[in-house]
Amino acid sequence: MKIGIIGSGHIGGTLTRRLSALGHDVTVANSRGPESLTELARESGATAGTVEQAVQDAELVVVAIPLFAVPGLPVQPFDGKIVVDANNYYPQRDGDIAELLDRSLSSSRWTADHLKGARVVKTFNNIQAAHLMDHGRPADAGDRIALPVAGDDADAKQLVMQLVDALGFDPVDAGTLDESWRQQPDTPVYGTDRDAAGVRQGLAEARP
Repeated sequence: MKIGIIGSGHIGGTLTRRLSALGHDVTVANSRGPESLTELARESGATAGTVEQAVQDAELVVVAIPLFAVPGLPVQPFDGKIVVDANNYYPQRDGDIAELLDRSLSSSRWTADHLKGARVVKTFNNIQAAHLMDHGRPADAGDRIALPVAGDDADAKQLVMQLVDALGFDPVDAGTLDESWRQQPDTPVYGTDRDAAGVRQGLAEARP
Protein backbone atom coordinates (compact mmCIF):
# COMPACT_ATOMS: atom_id res chain seq x y z
CA MET A 1 0.00 0.00 0.00
CA LYS A 2 0.88 3.64 -0.23
CA ILE A 3 1.09 4.73 3.41
CA GLY A 4 1.60 8.16 4.94
CA ILE A 5 3.01 8.50 8.45
CA ILE A 6 2.60 11.77 10.34
CA GLY A 7 5.15 11.82 13.15
CA SER A 8 8.71 10.53 13.33
CA GLY A 9 9.03 9.90 17.06
CA HIS A 10 9.11 6.53 18.81
CA ILE A 11 5.96 5.03 17.25
CA GLY A 12 6.00 6.96 13.97
CA GLY A 13 9.66 6.19 13.35
CA THR A 14 9.20 2.54 14.23
CA LEU A 15 6.23 2.16 11.87
CA THR A 16 8.18 3.96 9.14
CA ARG A 17 10.92 1.36 9.43
CA ARG A 18 8.68 -1.68 9.81
CA LEU A 19 6.13 -0.84 7.12
CA SER A 20 8.88 0.07 4.65
CA ALA A 21 10.56 -3.27 5.39
CA LEU A 22 7.28 -5.03 4.53
CA GLY A 23 7.40 -3.44 1.08
CA HIS A 24 4.89 -0.62 1.52
CA ASP A 25 5.49 2.74 -0.18
CA VAL A 26 5.89 4.97 2.88
CA THR A 27 6.08 8.77 3.03
CA VAL A 28 6.89 10.17 6.47
CA ALA A 29 6.33 13.74 7.65
CA ASN A 30 6.72 15.71 10.85
CA SER A 31 6.35 19.25 12.14
CA ARG A 32 9.99 20.12 11.45
CA GLY A 33 9.92 19.51 7.70
CA PRO A 34 11.37 16.93 5.28
CA GLU A 35 14.96 18.07 5.76
CA SER A 36 14.83 16.82 9.36
CA LEU A 37 13.92 13.33 8.14
CA THR A 38 16.87 12.68 5.85
CA GLU A 39 18.48 10.10 8.13
CA LEU A 40 15.25 8.20 8.79
CA ALA A 41 14.45 8.14 5.08
CA ARG A 42 17.93 6.89 4.23
CA GLU A 43 17.79 4.19 6.89
CA SER A 44 14.29 2.95 6.14
CA GLY A 45 13.91 3.54 2.42
CA ALA A 46 10.86 5.75 3.06
CA THR A 47 10.32 9.12 1.40
CA ALA A 48 10.55 12.28 3.49
CA GLY A 49 7.78 14.76 2.74
CA THR A 50 5.43 17.40 4.06
CA VAL A 51 2.21 16.47 5.84
CA GLU A 52 0.27 17.23 2.67
CA GLN A 53 2.60 15.03 0.58
CA ALA A 54 2.33 12.16 3.05
CA VAL A 55 -1.46 12.26 3.03
CA GLN A 56 -2.18 13.20 -0.59
CA ASP A 57 -2.12 9.84 -2.39
CA ALA A 58 -2.02 7.56 0.64
CA GLU A 59 -4.38 4.62 1.00
CA LEU A 60 -3.80 4.74 4.74
CA VAL A 61 -2.35 7.40 7.04
CA VAL A 62 -0.87 6.84 10.51
CA VAL A 63 -1.02 9.78 12.92
CA ALA A 64 1.55 9.43 15.71
CA ILE A 65 2.08 12.92 17.11
CA PRO A 66 1.46 14.60 20.47
CA LEU A 67 -2.29 14.93 20.87
CA PHE A 68 -2.10 18.68 21.37
CA ALA A 69 -0.78 18.97 17.79
CA VAL A 70 -3.80 17.27 16.19
CA PRO A 71 -5.90 20.47 15.83
CA GLY A 72 -3.02 21.97 13.84
CA LEU A 73 -3.27 19.33 11.10
CA PRO A 74 -4.89 20.44 7.83
CA VAL A 75 -8.34 18.83 7.75
CA GLN A 76 -9.17 18.69 4.05
CA PRO A 77 -6.39 16.29 2.94
CA PHE A 78 -7.63 13.68 5.45
CA ASP A 79 -11.20 13.66 4.12
CA GLY A 80 -12.16 10.09 3.19
CA LYS A 81 -8.79 8.67 4.25
CA ILE A 82 -8.31 5.68 6.54
CA VAL A 83 -6.46 7.24 9.48
CA VAL A 84 -4.76 5.11 12.12
CA ASP A 85 -4.73 7.01 15.40
CA ALA A 86 -1.72 5.84 17.42
CA ASN A 87 -1.94 8.72 19.90
CA ASN A 88 -2.55 8.91 23.64
CA TYR A 89 -3.66 11.77 25.84
CA TYR A 90 -1.10 12.68 28.49
CA PRO A 91 -2.32 15.77 30.41
CA GLN A 92 1.18 16.62 31.61
CA ARG A 93 2.26 16.96 27.96
CA ASP A 94 -0.92 17.86 26.12
CA GLY A 95 -2.48 20.22 28.65
CA ASP A 96 -5.97 20.22 30.11
CA ILE A 97 -8.58 19.11 27.56
CA ALA A 98 -11.81 19.07 29.58
CA GLU A 99 -13.69 16.34 27.74
CA LEU A 100 -10.65 14.06 27.85
CA LEU A 101 -9.88 14.75 31.50
CA ASP A 102 -13.38 13.70 32.55
CA ARG A 103 -13.38 10.90 29.92
CA SER A 104 -16.66 12.04 28.40
CA LEU A 105 -14.88 11.53 25.07
CA SER A 106 -12.28 8.98 24.03
CA SER A 107 -9.14 10.62 22.67
CA SER A 108 -9.79 8.96 19.30
CA ARG A 109 -13.30 10.41 19.10
CA TRP A 110 -11.77 13.80 19.90
CA THR A 111 -9.27 13.25 17.08
CA ALA A 112 -11.99 12.13 14.66
CA ASP A 113 -13.99 15.25 15.52
CA HIS A 114 -11.01 17.35 14.41
CA LEU A 115 -10.31 15.33 11.26
CA LYS A 116 -13.83 15.55 9.87
CA GLY A 117 -14.44 13.00 7.10
CA ALA A 118 -11.53 10.73 8.06
CA ARG A 119 -12.18 7.04 8.72
CA VAL A 120 -10.36 6.85 12.06
CA VAL A 121 -9.15 3.55 13.53
CA LYS A 122 -7.37 3.33 16.91
CA THR A 123 -4.37 1.01 17.34
CA PHE A 124 -0.61 0.94 18.08
CA ASN A 125 -1.23 3.24 21.07
CA ASN A 126 -0.87 0.62 23.83
CA ILE A 127 2.45 -1.01 22.87
CA GLN A 128 5.98 0.21 23.56
CA ALA A 129 7.83 1.28 20.41
CA ALA A 130 10.72 -1.15 21.07
CA HIS A 131 8.26 -4.03 21.31
CA LEU A 132 6.50 -2.90 18.14
CA MET A 133 9.89 -2.95 16.44
CA ASP A 134 11.22 -6.26 17.73
CA HIS A 135 8.43 -8.47 19.08
CA GLY A 136 6.37 -9.24 15.97
CA ARG A 137 5.92 -12.99 15.44
CA PRO A 138 4.70 -15.23 12.60
CA ALA A 139 1.00 -16.02 12.43
CA ASP A 140 1.49 -19.55 13.75
CA ALA A 141 3.67 -18.51 16.70
CA GLY A 142 2.35 -19.28 20.15
CA ASP A 143 3.73 -16.16 21.80
CA ARG A 144 2.14 -13.41 19.71
CA ILE A 145 1.31 -10.09 21.38
CA ALA A 146 -2.20 -8.90 20.59
CA LEU A 147 -3.19 -5.31 19.81
CA PRO A 148 -6.69 -3.86 20.24
CA VAL A 149 -8.16 -2.19 17.14
CA ALA A 150 -11.16 0.13 17.53
CA GLY A 151 -13.15 1.99 14.90
CA ASP A 152 -16.59 2.76 13.49
CA ASP A 153 -15.91 1.92 9.82
CA ALA A 154 -15.92 -1.87 9.40
CA ASP A 155 -13.94 -1.89 6.14
CA ALA A 156 -11.30 0.50 7.48
CA LYS A 157 -11.00 -1.54 10.65
CA GLN A 158 -10.58 -4.77 8.68
CA LEU A 159 -7.77 -3.27 6.58
CA VAL A 160 -5.98 -2.04 9.68
CA MET A 161 -6.37 -5.42 11.38
CA GLN A 162 -4.73 -7.04 8.35
CA LEU A 163 -1.84 -4.59 8.69
CA VAL A 164 -1.46 -5.40 12.40
CA ASP A 165 -1.34 -9.10 11.51
CA ALA A 166 1.27 -8.52 8.78
CA LEU A 167 3.45 -6.74 11.36
CA GLY A 168 3.39 -9.86 13.52
CA PHE A 169 0.68 -9.13 16.08
CA ASP A 170 -2.79 -10.55 16.71
CA PRO A 171 -5.46 -7.91 16.03
CA VAL A 172 -8.39 -7.88 18.46
CA ASP A 173 -11.59 -6.05 17.58
CA ALA A 174 -12.00 -3.52 20.40
CA GLY A 175 -15.33 -2.06 19.29
CA THR A 176 -16.13 1.48 18.26
CA LEU A 177 -14.16 4.70 18.64
CA ASP A 178 -16.35 5.58 21.61
CA GLU A 179 -15.22 2.32 23.25
CA SER A 180 -11.54 2.94 22.53
CA TRP A 181 -11.07 4.45 26.01
CA ARG A 182 -10.68 0.81 27.05
CA GLN A 183 -7.18 0.80 25.48
CA GLN A 184 -6.08 4.24 26.66
CA PRO A 185 -3.43 4.83 29.36
CA ASP A 186 -4.24 3.47 32.84
CA THR A 187 -6.28 0.54 31.49
CA PRO A 188 -5.45 -3.19 31.82
CA VAL A 189 -4.26 -3.55 28.19
CA TYR A 190 -2.04 -0.45 28.17
CA GLY A 191 1.62 -1.44 27.88
CA THR A 192 1.04 -4.99 29.09
CA ASP A 193 1.81 -7.13 25.98
CA ARG A 194 -1.13 -9.50 26.48
CA ASP A 195 -2.13 -12.26 24.09
CA ALA A 196 -5.49 -12.14 22.29
CA ALA A 197 -7.43 -13.73 25.15
CA GLY A 198 -5.72 -11.41 27.62
CA VAL A 199 -6.56 -8.33 25.54
CA ARG A 200 -10.22 -9.34 25.35
CA GLN A 201 -10.26 -9.86 29.10
CA GLY A 202 -8.50 -6.56 29.75
CA LEU A 203 -10.89 -4.62 27.51
CA ALA A 204 -13.84 -6.15 29.36
CA GLU A 205 -12.33 -5.34 32.76
CA ALA A 206 -11.50 -1.70 31.95
CA ARG A 207 -13.34 0.89 34.02
CA PRO A 208 -13.90 4.57 33.17
